[in-house]
Amino acid sequence: MSEENVLSNKIEMKKVWQLLGIIAVTALIWNLPITCFGIEGLTVIQQRVIAIFVFATLSWLFEAIPSWATSLAIISVMCLTLSDNSIACFKGEGEAFGELLKSKDIMATFANPVIMLFLGGFILAIAATKSGLDVLLAKNLIRPFGNKSENVLLGFLLITGVFSMFVSNTATAAMMLTFLTPVFAALPANGKGRIALTMSIPIAANIGGMATPIGTPPNAIALQALNEQLHLNISFGQWMSFMFPLVIIILFISWRLILKFFPFTQKTIELKIEGHVSHGWRMWVVCITFIVTILMWLLDRVTGVDANTVAIIPMGVFALTGVINGKDLQKIDWSVIWMVAGGFALGLGMNGTGLADRAIESIPFGEFSPIAILLISGLICYFLSNFISNTATAALLVPILAVVCTGMGDKLGAIGGTSTIIIGIALAASSAMCLPISTPPNAIAFSTGLVKQNDMLKTGITMGIISMVLGYTVLYFIGKAGLIG
Repeated sequence: MSEENVLSNKIEMKKVWQLLGIIAVTALIWNLPITCFGIEGLTVIQQRVIAIFVFATLSWLFEAIPSWATSLAIISVMCLTLSDNSIACFKGEGEAFGELLKSKDIMATFANPVIMLFLGGFILAIAATKSGLDVLLAKNLIRPFGNKSENVLLGFLLITGVFSMFVSNTATAAMMLTFLTPVFAALPANGKGRIALTMSIPIAANIGGMATPIGTPPNAIALQALNEQLHLNISFGQWMSFMFPLVIIILFISWRLILKFFPFTQKTIELKIEGHVSHGWRMWVVCITFIVTILMWLLDRVTGVDANTVAIIPMGVFALTGVINGKDLQKIDWSVIWMVAGGFALGLGMNGTGLADRAIESIPFGEFSPIAILLISGLICYFLSNFISNTATAALLVPILAVVCTGMGDKLGAIGGTSTIIIGIALAASSAMCLPISTPPNAIAFSTGLVKQNDMLKTGITMGIISMVLGYTVLYFIGKAGLIG
């Protein structure tokens, strides 16, 4: 047996033991006497939710199984043990047992309106790639920046950032690094220009995703909690009105920072972006649909059509016109969709069973310091997101913080309100980019061999701190001004 096979078997066995350990801990919490939890009036159903939450936390932390598989397990276990369609041995009656959830509500987490918003974003991205609209935009958007090296860097930062607002940051990073390949040939092999351009892609992709609710999954998880659990009614356009300017400012700061860390030795770069671009009527369909969809997202308060419903427009138009087909649907990142749904299911479990209300009554959240909650939640999210999926981190933290925010009530006005904490989680998740494993764009950039781990570490940590400080400051002031919700 080869060394690779031996190593692979060791890793597999390690994951098996981790999974068995997680199941054992979950089973222990599931079967502990209710008095052990110290929560007055805790029901059997609520105890099961706590056990499932622990299972999710440990599974996402140790990655014994894929992140999407954890979400599927959450939804499956909830349907079989917490719903009105549970297996008979898991059903019970009485006040001490608690009220079962409706199975259709649990299943509906996969068809949550925010999921439709994400699907619309994926469909737009697939259509843009298939028609060549992404190449066309890249060619025309980079041209105004000329051929001065530092301006070309700024061009790639801004274009990558803008693309990541509406397209998966992973797909954007892969596409933009492809465009850079011919550029590298024109740069000296021993200079830092190649590192600067390569680092600009993951930095911009991670930051750009903050600007819209569909830019990255943590945004969607935060928006769902703000609108459905906390009833703040934040629209797509409202989110962009304060996050888009913030993202542009951070991108400009990252430009100067990258130039400082990795200065160009060659002052000019000749750009040549290649790629297939369709010129038929389908390209017009894609362009017009893109424009209409984005305008309706931005003007959802004016049109009266919410962003989730608007997301269905590109799905219907592209399907009817043949721009996308059945094979194209296979390109949707369904693992991300399942992960987001798993986060929604955890939120439903906490709220639907009354566990959230019980926690608010039992734990004196009102006595906590709002600033302490803000700092601790942001730092925990930032730390975890550097090592595990930022979607998984948001899915774990947002339901808990929604409960905390409800329990703290008006005290949160001191830090700008509930939105500062919840949107802050999405912002902290996107700011975590100091390691190759932190985000897929980082991994893609690291795989080129042009970026060393310490290069990524110093750039990622610096930009992460800057984006979090600026982001929380902006959230504080707009919250104080009553511009959210």
